[in-house]
Amino acid sequence: MLNPAMNNTKWDELRLEMYALKPPPSWSTLSTNGYRSHPDREWFYHFREGGYESILHLDIKVETPAQREFVRSALKKVHVPGEEKPEGFRVFGYLQDGQAADFI
Repeated sequence: MLNPAMNNTKWDELRLEMYALKPPPSWSTLSTNGYRSHPDREWFYHFREGGYESILHLDIKVETPAQREFVRSALKKVHVPGEEKPEGFRVFGYLQDGQAADFI
């Protein structure tokens, strides 16, 4: 069973923080139906198209050490459930029963 880890307010806070970064990092989402979106850098309109209810997780790709620090700082500010990965960050929209997540 899937348990929500994010709400619309948190997704909007995250979206606005990423939008403010220059250059913005690329992102892709995995939907609860298994669809993976194509990488995109447009956070203001594209990220919120269709709503947030089906986002299983969001992957944020960073390209430089400096960008990693900017993204990490923005994610900590918003305080979202996720993990740091070699290519960037993953933010969880839902967690499986028994799955634990730290906050970034």
